[in-house]
Amino acid sequence: MSKPTDNPADPFKKALAEATKVMAHDRDLTVSYSVDPSGLSGDAMRLPQVSRRMSRDEVMLARGTADALALHRRYHNDALHARYAPPGAMARDLYEAMETARCEAMGARDMPGTAGNIDAKIAHEATRAGYAEITQASDAPLATAAGYMIRHLATGRQLPAGAQNVMELWRGFIEDQAGGTLEGLQDKLADQGAFAKFARKVIEDLGYGDQLGDDPDQSDEEQDDADDSAEQQEDPDSSGEDDQSQDEAEASPEQSQDDSQDASQAQVSMDELADQEMGEDTEMPDGEAPLEPPAPQPVSDADPNYIVYNTDFDEEIIAEELADPIELERLRAYLDQQLEPLKGAVGRLANKLQRRLQAQQNRSWLFDMEEGILDAGRLARVVANPTTPLSFKVEKDTEFRDTVVTLLLDNSGSMRGRPISIAAICADVLARTLERCSVKVEILGFTTRAWKGGQSREKWLAEGRPQQPGRLNDLRHIVYKSADAPWRRTRPNLGLMMKEGLLKENIDGEALEWAHRRMMARPEARKIMMVISDGAPVDDSTLSVNPANYLEKHLRDVIAMVERRKAVELIAIGIGHDVTRYYQHAVTITDVDQLAGAMTEQLAGLFDRDPRARARMIGLKRAM
Repeated sequence: MSKPTDNPADPFKKALAEATKVMAHDRDLTVSYSVDPSGLSGDAMRLPQVSRRMSRDEVMLARGTADALALHRRYHNDALHARYAPPGAMARDLYEAMETARCEAMGARDMPGTAGNIDAKIAHEATRAGYAEITQASDAPLATAAGYMIRHLATGRQLPAGAQNVMELWRGFIEDQAGGTLEGLQDKLADQGAFAKFARKVIEDLGYGDQLGDDPDQSDEEQDDADDSAEQQEDPDSSGEDDQSQDEAEASPEQSQDDSQDASQAQVSMDELADQEMGEDTEMPDGEAPLEPPAPQPVSDADPNYIVYNTDFDEEIIAEELADPIELERLRAYLDQQLEPLKGAVGRLANKLQRRLQAQQNRSWLFDMEEGILDAGRLARVVANPTTPLSFKVEKDTEFRDTVVTLLLDNSGSMRGRPISIAAICADVLARTLERCSVKVEILGFTTRAWKGGQSREKWLAEGRPQQPGRLNDLRHIVYKSADAPWRRTRPNLGLMMKEGLLKENIDGEALEWAHRRMMARPEARKIMMVISDGAPVDDSTLSVNPANYLEKHLRDVIAMVERRKAVELIAIGIGHDVTRYYQHAVTITDVDQLAGAMTEQLAGLFDRDPRARARMIGLKRAM
């Protein structure tokens, strides 16, 4: 059994999970709370994390998201939805937004209490997207506006300010183009199939009919006609017999009913006979053995043979969940005090990195374009002849504007003291520096929840110590700063690394795979991950009952997978430990005071415009 926790948010989370299952009409639904994007995947639902502070915004967002997903689960049929889904991108976005609005409107009609909760979710999403500041329809997403419009018309409720603004910007256009179709909305809400046809008609009215693809109903009718023609060709006399049978049935309805009952009884008798003949002892013919249940999904994408004994006690948690705000502030002050002598040097390196990045952010332009911003240098020529072509310029984007950087920090016990302090302050300063240059930064940490196995090992002992159990400890993966969170809000979180008892053992392979999955879910075009560690993977509980290289092999497999896929640029810094034997792009430092310089130079090298200079920097494999 799990040990009781003193987290005041746990009763609320449990109550919300149970209410969500009831609302969704699904007892088997698994509800979890995560910093990852919310959503439904099979029988698993992810809701926004609720910290121990339980602020009103957190609670309302969790409730609104839970209600929206539960209503989607209750009123939505995936197969029917896929049947009418259009193939075109814009048409598909409109179709999805309207179906989501339908499910939420159904909930507001049947369970009015959900409407206010979902309003809170919509308000949060609109605020995050900056919808209240949009002044032109071209800057607002049409699909989102159409979804808001459907919800407003179906429920009669006023939308939150940002969402209302987006809807109003497009409202005139939508009503002009599809006003007649929208009048039949109320009659279609309860029938998903009828609503799907209604949505396709709205999409056509809005001018995206070319993205709808073939009409699925028309395709079915053509197929039925083809089947009927084929049957008639095979048996030309069948139509006459059918007509005769129909005449006889109309002449004697009682006889027809008796014949139907006899046919049903005969079918039941045949089924019972077949069940008796196919008893438990009957052997199936070769090739017709009953299907076995599908094999469970592997724990690791990098190594299907990697085994984890139990994942029930693993933990992915935000830093705020592990300490009170007051304690985080105190730990942060202690961290600043410990590193006061080093802050000047780290700050100078950060400023150097910022200057190098901002030097590449100077505007550059492409001239002689057919559209864009009018080139002032061509103004006289344009005045003389307004039809003069190639008189515009377009700003050229910098290479690293659409970039996210993840710093993955080893939080093992061997990092205790000066190494973890310097790693924390360097990550903090780099996050602030990169944020100024429009580069998003995520800071993650990895350790275990207990020394020597924790609850996983206790479960293994209670179950008789099975051989080769695989990883045998409880993971703790910590999100100090998510990529979308501003630095000023998450600054105290890094002080958590100073908390006594936090740093335990390190299972690097699973942490790297976790961080890689998080990055792959990000929309940015370029993804960079920097791993900072001071040693090989070590977990006494796992290594005592598995091969000595079990965790190290998995780390190598994960690194090979990440570098082979090339979706994430992976670099590593080893503190007093040669990580170049694991990572293709790595540097090893012998003194922890060199960490700030190594991190700065590695990141600056990745953003260098000169490919040769960049290759020299990130390919560096030497002891500093």
